[in-house]
Amino acid sequence: MSPTPVTFASPIAAAGYSWEATSAEIGRRYGIDPAAVVRFDLNTAPAPPAVAVRTIAAGRFAAPLSEYPPSDYSLLVDAATAAYGVEREELLVGAGADEVLDLCAKAFLPPAGVAVAAVPTYAMHRVLTEQRPARFVGVPRRGPEDGWRLDAERLRVAARDEAADLVWLCNPNNPTGLAEPHGVIAGLLDDLRADAEAADRAAPIVVLDEAYAEFAGVTLLPLRRDHSNLVVVRTASKAYALAGLRVGFAVARPETIARLAPYRPPGSVSVVSVAAVAATMVDLDAMRQRVASVSLERERWRTALAAIGWPAGPSATNFLLVDLGSPERAAAAAEHLLRHGLVPRTFPAGHLLAAYLRLTVRTPADDDRLVDVAAAM
Repeated sequence: MSPTPVTFASPIAAAGYSWEATSAEIGRRYGIDPAAVVRFDLNTAPAPPAVAVRTIAAGRFAAPLSEYPPSDYSLLVDAATAAYGVEREELLVGAGADEVLDLCAKAFLPPAGVAVAAVPTYAMHRVLTEQRPARFVGVPRRGPEDGWRLDAERLRVAARDEAADLVWLCNPNNPTGLAEPHGVIAGLLDDLRADAEAADRAAPIVVLDEAYAEFAGVTLLPLRRDHSNLVVVRTASKAYALAGLRVGFAVARPETIARLAPYRPPGSVSVVSVAAVAATMVDLDAMRQRVASVSLERERWRTALAAIGWPAGPSATNFLLVDLGSPERAAAAAEHLLRHGLVPRTFPAGHLLAAYLRLTVRTPADDDRLVDVAAAM
């Protein structure tokens, strides 16, 4: 018995990709009011920031809704560069981190090229590689006993031997939940550069997805100063709680951003998103309070899940990875939750995490509802 796939066919389903089912579809499938469905699978926030809601309600946009947004997104760029402590020429705006990752694939990964990643990791890294089309080389991470750390030496060797054009990294890693120990990624960057120099070729571009950096309380943005091949990807979807507005950023050395910029559409981020995200990113104290609140709830919930026999490892994100012990038990648990309108993130048969469920931290009431339903299995 394999975990229940909570997906629907995408326009590229023939290539083996599918996206999450909507709450309305889940409601139809299980005979549940869609309003009662709780998404524990998407790693989003329970509610948007009040300042974003007020900004949208007031209609304080840089252009009328009938016009395209200013293509330089200057209001948003000012807010993001201040929040991240970088220069304007070091930052590029995209429609969510996913568009930024897509731009990186287009700019730095040629058709028939090679991308290397430590797996399991964010699924879009493989999707974007294969869409080029290029070859994806997955290097297994260390096991759960080592916190699913990346095997930096094996990753280095794979990048060298495969003459990789691009290396995908995710820190903290999704879906395993932890950041790499201090110095691991810096050392990997140094090693990749040394190997490239020895082979008289350019070092691969390293795309470092830091979607959850605010939860971990650490960023590797400073490494860009010494590594022109590093692109750090950030987002407004997680700590800033604005996934629905679809805003993300690439941060890199100016010469690297210059290579990426020609692939950016001129107006993929709406005037509404520009205004609301800019207003939210100005208030860093509110963001930090939100992160602290989610982190406290995550640990409370982790304890409650462990008490019913659903152990989760430590996490530096807004989700937990719960070990159900076997793919069969994970499948049964997923189906049980779905029948009660609670949507977990599952992993397919044969996946390294087939025995696990990934669960997003929601409100205490929603989290307790899941515990009660799980305990009744």
